[in-house]
Amino acid sequence: MAATAAQPGPLPPAIRFGSTQTSNLAIPTRTAPAPARLRCHLSHSSDSTPTPTSPALTTSDPDRDPDHESESESEGILRFAFACGGAGAGGRVYSAIALADELHASLPSSRSLILGAPAPSLESSAAAAASYPFAPVPLRCLPGGILAAALHLCRFRPHVLVATGGAPALPACLAALMLRLPFVIQDQDASPAPATRLLAPFARRVFLAFNAPVRLLPKRRCAVYGNPIRMSILKCSASKIEALARFFPRAGLLGEHDAQVVLVLGGAEGSPEINVAVLNVYYEILRSKDRYIIWQTGTETFCEMESLVRGHRRLFLTPFLHELEMAYAASDVVISRAGAMTCTEILATGKPSILIPLPTILDHHQTRNAYIMADIMGAKVITEDELDSSSLTSAVDEIFGDEKLMADMSQKALTAARPNASADIIRHICSLIGSPYPS
Repeated sequence: MAATAAQPGPLPPAIRFGSTQTSNLAIPTRTAPAPARLRCHLSHSSDSTPTPTSPALTTSDPDRDPDHESESESEGILRFAFACGGAGAGGRVYSAIALADELHASLPSSRSLILGAPAPSLESSAAAAASYPFAPVPLRCLPGGILAAALHLCRFRPHVLVATGGAPALPACLAALMLRLPFVIQDQDASPAPATRLLAPFARRVFLAFNAPVRLLPKRRCAVYGNPIRMSILKCSASKIEALARFFPRAGLLGEHDAQVVLVLGGAEGSPEINVAVLNVYYEILRSKDRYIIWQTGTETFCEMESLVRGHRRLFLTPFLHELEMAYAASDVVISRAGAMTCTEILATGKPSILIPLPTILDHHQTRNAYIMADIMGAKVITEDELDSSSLTSAVDEIFGDEKLMADMSQKALTAARPNASADIIRHICSLIGSPYPS
C-alpha cells in the first residue's frame, strides 16, 4: 500500500489540544502566558511519575527548553513522540529508535521523545544510548499511566504520537485520544497485538510488517511497509573477516570463506531453552576446526552459562551484543527466537536461519512469524517440543553442508527484505500531518 506523497510547504498551522480539528495537527502554541500550568517532569531516571507542579520546570532534554523557544521557532520544529515497551521483547523499542533515527537523518531539526516504562527498562537505556529524551510512563495502573502520558505530551507538544507496541503504548494512545492528538501504530508481528486491534479504529494509520493482519483490522487504515531496522545494521559495511576479527582477533589467519560462524540469539532477555540446547551441542559444533560461535546468552543467565561452558578460543560468550551489526556481518547462520525484529534483521542481512519460536507469546506471534519466514526464505523451524541436541545439530549441519541451500536462503531473504521501511513510514506520517518530507 503506497503512501500519499507529501506536498512541500510549511508546517501546518498550530492548534490547541482539545480542538475539534484532527487533521494537519501541529505544535500547539501559547498566545499569552498562563498564571499556572501543569508541568511534566522529563527524566532519564527511574521512578519519577509526572505530577502537577509550580511553574518551575525540570527537564532532562539535552536541547533547549521548548518553553524558552520563540513562537516562530516552535512552529518550525517538527516533533514526534514515540511510545514503546521492551518487557520481554526488544523489537518494539528498536522499532521506535529506528524510526526516530530516520526522522532525524531526514529532518535534522526535528525532535523526538521516547515514552516508556520507568528505568531500569530497555526503552530507557535505548533512549539514553541514542541520546533521545525519555519520559517514564508508570504501568502499575492504567489511569496513572494515562495521566502521566498526557502530562508528558502536553509538555512536549508533539505533532503526532507513534506507538510501536508494549505496555506503555496503550496509556500513551489513550492519552492522545483524550488530547485529540493524532496517533499512528506500527505493529511488527504477523498477527496484530490485542492493543492494536483495540486502538486501530482510532488511529490515523496502522503500519504493518505483513499482509496477513490486514484482514483483522480496518483495511482503510492499514499500510504494509515492513518493519523499521536500525541504521547501524542497515549501513554496516564491514566485511565478514573484519567483523569476525572483532570477536576473534586470531580469525584473520583464516580466509574469509573458510570460517563457518553461528550466531546464537535468544531475544533481548535471553532464552533459557536455547541456552540449554546450545550448551549441549556447542562442543560438537566446534569439532570442525573452521567453525565459530558468537553466543548472546542474555544478562540473567550469563553467569550460569559462563560457569557451565568450557572455554574455547572459537567461542565468544556474552550477555548482550552491543554491536549486533558486527555479529550479523560475521555470521553465516543465525539460531534465534522468532521475534518480529529479529526476523526482519535476518531478512535484511540475508542470513540463513534456524528459528525456535517462543510458544508462550500471546496469540502465538512468534510461531506465525517463524512459519512465514519458512515460506519466504526457507528458514528452518524447530519448535520447543522438538528442540534437543540432535535436532539442533542436524539443522546446523544441513545448512553448512549445502552451499547451494545457503545461497538460496540468503538470496530469498534479501529479496523479501524491505530495507526502506523506516523512510517509507516516516514519509507517510509526514504526509498525514501535512509536513514536508525530503524527496
